[in-house]
Amino acid sequence: MSDALIGFFQEYYYWLLSFHIISVISWMAGMFYLPRLFVYHTRLDAGSDASEMFKEMERKLMRIIINPAMTATWIFGLALSFGQDSWHAGGWFYIKFAAVLILSGFHGYLSRWRKAFERNENKHNEKFFRMVNEIPTILMMVIVFMVFLKPFS
Repeated sequence: MSDALIGFFQEYYYWLLSFHIISVISWMAGMFYLPRLFVYHTRLDAGSDASEMFKEMERKLMRIIINPAMTATWIFGLALSFGQDSWHAGGWFYIKFAAVLILSGFHGYLSRWRKAFERNENKHNEKFFRMVNEIPTILMMVIVFMVFLKPFS
């Protein structure tokens, strides 16, 4: 990487970090809330007014908040990682990166499940969505512990 680019990342590090944290908070808020909406959506009859309202809420949450927040999280996170040369930081970084990849995959599953609700083809019950609702919390804990404690350095 060129010295000018590294200089840019270093000069604007706190701006990048601030936008990264804002993006992560927004992404995680949506990742916590959408499965909870699915829990309540499973209780509704397909095609009912309430079900249609949930479909709209879920679609807007995904398209207006979760998707853009995930994209921004990745952009600012990668900028920070290249600017700080985190790729040579040790095992903690790779565990954190793997957890973010898994979280992104979970994001994809949320999108798939939302589309199933949209088509009135949901095949999962309330208990399933209650259980998967814990996945983002566990991944968030792994990510935060890796970033701040930096084990395996």
